[in-house]
Order: sequence, then C-alpha cells, then structure tokens
Amino acid sequence: MNDTSLSAALVEKLRSVTGRRSKIVVEHILQYGFVTTEDLEQTYGYKHSPRAVKDVRDQGIPIETYSVKSSDGRTIAAYRFADLSTIRLGRIGGRSAFSKRFKQALYAHCGGRCAICNGSFALRELQIDHRIPYEIAGDTEHSEEDVSAYMLLCGSCNRAKSWTCENSPNWQVKLGECGDCYWAYPAQYSHIAMKQIRRTDIIWEGTSEVTLYDQVHTSATQSAQAIPEHIKNLLKNILL
Repeated sequence: MNDTSLSAALVEKLRSVTGRRSKIVVEHILQYGFVTTEDLEQTYGYKHSPRAVKDVRDQGIPIETYSVKSSDGRTIAAYRFADLSTIRLGRIGGRSAFSKRFKQALYAHCGGRCAICNGSFALRELQIDHRIPYEIAGDTEHSEEDVSAYMLLCGSCNRAKSWTCENSPNWQVKLGECGDCYWAYPAQYSHIAMKQIRRTDIIWEGTSEVTLYDQVHTSATQSAQAIPEHIKNLLKNILL
C-alpha cells in the first residue's frame, strides 16, 4: 500500500491522527503497507510496539494484526490497516479539549452535583463525561453547544462507569443500547450494561442526613442486614 492506492481525502484523514507514536505507525503503513514490531523497536525505538498500535486504534482507525518473519527468522507481529470504510471519524485526532466555559455551563446545568451519586462537589472535583462513551461515539455528534450530550461525574463514579462500560457486552457494538443505559442517563434507563438491574446511589450530606444514616446503620446492624438490603426492606414495609 502507498499513498496513491488511497484517495487523497482518506490519506488526509489518516494523517490527522494526533500523537507522535500514532503518526509514526500511520505514516509507516502508508509508505510500506504494514509495520512490524521489529520496525517499531529498531527503527523508532518503541520497545512496547502494541502500545503504539493501540494509540492508532484508539483514534478510530482499524488496524489488524498478523504474523511475519523477522530479519533473524523469528515469528513476530505485523500491523496493517483493516477495512478503512469503518474509520470512526469522531475519534481521529483524539478527544476534543473542553473549554472552561463549557464545564462551567455543565456545572450550572447540574447544580454542582454528580449525575450518578447526586453528591455535591466543587467544580474542580467533577469531570466532564460523554454520556455515550467516547470509545463508542467519539465526538462526531457532540459539540459544546449541546450540554445534554455530556454530564459531570465525581472521580469515583467516573471510574465505576469506565470499568462497567469496558466490561459490557455492548462495548463498541450497539450505540443505541448505550443510550438506554443507566451509565448514560441515570434518571431514565432500561438496563445497566445490558442487564435488567436498577440502581440507586445515595450520598448522605449535612448533619441531619448523616444522623439519619447513622440511625439506618444502627437499625441494619441490629437486624443483621447489609445497609442496602435493610433500606430495601424498609421501603417494602412502606410501599407494599
């Protein structure tokens, strides 16, 4: 493969990747049709070549792995473009950098609360999160003019969402299913990572709420129940 085998527009898109390692991988494949671990290690000094290739994949460019022989006869990995019609344009160039103004607009929109646990946090303690994971949708359909496509999460909830999404069977498969997930729209959802589960995160803030929590904790201990189970039973007694 070389530049002439691809359209000028496609080559331009491929070359719009960000990051030194990504650019080296893309340029080498454009010139030679593939790049090997030997190339990345000996020519460019990358001892952990899969990381360099992952940088390219993370920007939405499909790369396939196959085996070749090294210069000394060993079997090594080689990488080439896969089906370039599946390039995810919203991810080329990496994540968009959000402006301070946009984060402040989100903060005002959510009242300074984490969208998952509803805890109150300072602006610096909250992180901008794509409701539909960036790894799924990229930034193609989103802009800073649409606060509804994003939310603010505390560090703990953001990490929990990342872990759950990355281990969901829906990961990078069905965008529509992500939109119905708790981790995208916790106020209205039909599943959590494709499972029929409902979830409520409760933060107890202020003297009166902490006192109430301590009472619930004491009651749960006396009943030999975990606090979530005890709260469910209390609600059953009230509602059923």
